[in-house]
Amino acid sequence: MFSTDDFARYTQWSGIATLIFALITLVGFIFKWGIRFRLAGATGFLLVLTGGFFPLSLTPLTRTVIPGAIRYKLVFDNGSSKAVIATPPQITPSELDATLRQAASDLFSYGRLGTREENQLTVRARTIIHPEPGLSVPLYLGQIKRSLSTRDDNEMQIDIYKDNFAQLPTSDG
Repeated sequence: MFSTDDFARYTQWSGIATLIFALITLVGFIFKWGIRFRLAGATGFLLVLTGGFFPLSLTPLTRTVIPGAIRYKLVFDNGSSKAVIATPPQITPSELDATLRQAASDLFSYGRLGTREENQLTVRARTIIHPEPGLSVPLYLGQIKRSLSTRDDNEMQIDIYKDNFAQLPTSDG
């Protein structure tokens, strides 16, 4: 799989080729060569190719996989600094820890906007419990806070709400 460094190199070489073709095209128009319009087309194609490589050199294409994480659903995301994921009620605290780390990695983007006071992405995990028939209650199980500006944040704050795990239904009955 190609990395962002590979695409940065491709962007650089494609940009150089575009400039060379643009100069050759300019010379072709000055001297009225018969292939000048073909050169203009090739230059335009190289320009589009360079424009396509450039965004790929900015954003990583690989997805970080956290061992032990389970599937979750994104139920709220304000596109800025807050998100909520839903997990099944059978989740364990260790699975929740891994799942919160996975969600924080998946939801990280340089395009998210933070406030000056708190430049962090907060991802909360919740599940739905049914304490009695016909009643559904959301139960927050934990949250993670990570930096909005650093992809490899080593100072993520993870809070697991152990007291809320006691409210989860057991598989015994």
